[in-house]
Amino acid sequence: MGIKYSNKINKIRTFALSLVFLGILVMYIGIFFRTHEVIMVLAMILGFLCIIASTAVYFWIGMISTRAIPVVCPECRKPTKVLGRVDACMHCDQPLTLDRSLEGKEFDEKYNLKGKKGS
Repeated sequence: MGIKYSNKINKIRTFALSLVFLGILVMYIGIFFRTHEVIMVLAMILGFLCIIASTAVYFWIGMISTRAIPVVCPECRKPTKVLGRVDACMHCDQPLTLDRSLEGKEFDEKYNLKGKKGS
């Protein structure tokens, strides 16, 4: 019971947000190299690319989110989205599945693999 699961959509959004902060941090570090223009410009470009990458990831997860199946979590009764065969609630991290063959089985993210190696 000590393992905590989290929703795939939230994981990807967290990654995109961390890219924004990483980009800002890299650009901020570039300010300390004002006397070395090449290093400063490289830091600014790298930070800008991190922020552009986060925009692409946000767009990508937004497109994926539209295909996710909306359900009501049986634990917290809040609406959430299930992506793949197994996922977790966005609010309470309750393991969820829409696959009847997986009901009652131990939650394992390997069930989402294309080759269904987890089953």
